Amino acid sequence: MTTTITIPIDSALLLSLKLTREEFARQMLFAGALALYRQSKLSLGKAAELAGYSRMAFIEELARRGEPIFDFTNEEVDELIAQADYVEQLLESRAP
Repeated sequence: MTTTITIPIDSALLLSLKLTREEFARQMLFAGALALYRQSKLSLGKAAELAGYSRMAFIEELARRGEPIFDFTNEEVDELIAQADYVEQLLESRAP
């Protein structure tokens, strides 16, 4: 089931942006999906769906725009590295 939302936009704005209504709507869907993804309100897959992209196409579009795919804090990165180091040590200790 889909819902249609209508947002009034002055046609002068579209002329200034040199965009058709369809192009503007597509850009706004992408921008909204990206914003909701950045706020952790949507998963990457759901953000892609909202923007009208496949998950892989959404990731490729993020890369094309220079947008980071994942936003980790320094602490989260440190924790991921520590976990990877721990797993590596476990694997090395079990090696014959």
